[in-house]
Amino acid sequence: MSSPDLAATDFASLAAAHPDPAFPHFHPRPAQGWINDPNGVSHLNGRYHVFFQYNPASAQHHKIAWGHVSSADLVRWEEHPVALRPQDGGPDEYGCWTGVVTDDGGVPTAAYSGVRGDGGHSQVVISRGSADLVSWTQDGHVAASMPADPMVTAVRDPFIFRFNGKRYAMQGAGLASGHAALLLYTVEDLADWKYQGIWLTSENPVAAAKTPAEIWECPQLVRVPAVSSAESRETGSGVDASSGDAWVMMFSLWLSGDDHEHANGVGHLIGSLAEDPATGLPVFSPETGGKSDLGRDFYAPQIVQLQDGAGAGGAGAGAPAAPVSSSALAALAEPKALLWGWANEGPGRDGRRGRSQEQIDAAGWAGVLTHPRLLSVVDGALAVAPAPEVDAYRGAQLAAQAAGSVELPAYAEAVVTARSGGPAALAADAVVELSLVADGSTEAEQVVFSGPLAAGEELRVFVDASLVEVYRSGSVATTLRAYPAPGERWVLRLPEGAAADVWQLAQPR
Repeated sequence: MSSPDLAATDFASLAAAHPDPAFPHFHPRPAQGWINDPNGVSHLNGRYHVFFQYNPASAQHHKIAWGHVSSADLVRWEEHPVALRPQDGGPDEYGCWTGVVTDDGGVPTAAYSGVRGDGGHSQVVISRGSADLVSWTQDGHVAASMPADPMVTAVRDPFIFRFNGKRYAMQGAGLASGHAALLLYTVEDLADWKYQGIWLTSENPVAAAKTPAEIWECPQLVRVPAVSSAESRETGSGVDASSGDAWVMMFSLWLSGDDHEHANGVGHLIGSLAEDPATGLPVFSPETGGKSDLGRDFYAPQIVQLQDGAGAGGAGAGAPAAPVSSSALAALAEPKALLWGWANEGPGRDGRRGRSQEQIDAAGWAGVLTHPRLLSVVDGALAVAPAPEVDAYRGAQLAAQAAGSVELPAYAEAVVTARSGGPAALAADAVVELSLVADGSTEAEQVVFSGPLAAGEELRVFVDASLVEVYRSGSVATTLRAYPAPGERWVLRLPEGAAADVWQLAQPR
């Protein structure tokens, strides 16, 4: 039996009892405190683990530790005690920043950015965990320090990947030239990383166009299924997707003066990974890229590369229903990669009403993590879909093929498509809007989301109190925060020719 201080807390019960109507019920996080970047996302010993940067003492960004939630099924979540804390006099005294968790010879191991209390550059700090990832030993071991390279002026956020049977790591960096960069390491021994040099920079023409930044924060590199919607075919047992795979590199695009506003957001590159015959090191060749989320409130995602067949719509998830969507293709294809992102509180972006710091302090909490998202490349572009397990949150169906203006509850999912069998065709300039509307108010309604809908597309709209996620089939998501005032209600406005199925979200029994 776990000791009382290591006991887990059921998130659904915590959320149901929370006094703030803006607090999410279907996106796990502690009841109080600040959270930001998801870290250490892993699937070990049959459970998904999501760590995150966490200040349990207040709703402000300070003295960052690692919080921890876990789930066996991506639906029922438990909160665990703080995993990593800044150590007095240690290499992480100023904070335990972004990093990963990996299995090192059967031992769960965290590799993260630590900064000393007297400042200085980030270093890669190693900590070892128990089999259940609840207890951690922090002995201050440093696996990599700032490289002795005069071109490198900033470094942070380690990420580990495997290629051709070998283990590598990379860190995001900034250069004296003002360009963003990736640094490459070989990692035969997780406790001793070997610096191999500057691996990729924003001087690359594709990177310059698609992922402009001064520092590439939170770099990620995963292999995902590459499918062609035109060549896919539905079979009696599901979907047979023609494919190969593609390498996706993702960055959070840091600019000086960001201060958690992150105007450049998150970008990605799609390309290939090959071994340099001269050095034996991997070489990433970007071919295209773009924005990884279209919302202003999304930053610092982390991606976990799943073993073939593990979760995210794998065996037992069931075959998708027709019509075949890009998310259904991705759910059955290999290799799988799941992403979580951070949705920040804010003063109001793009004209939306936000929360002031005084309101955030009064509420006592800040920051939400997104739903787990399944990644694929469809017709050469990044496609992002909610993990199929999220369907378990569908409770009572409130509407079927509804048209016009549709009211949504505070916790809802709506699936919007072209109306089947309707008299009116979807217009070429059709737009879907999600708004907050106050009854009897003379003020203009607050439009939270507005986006086009084309024939053959599907929009999945999730509302969880103050978090909105919109997933467009064959494309990336849009992540937004909005705070309903007393008396306001969510209204989904559909163009002529469109219809919505709506569910109340509920915890599965």
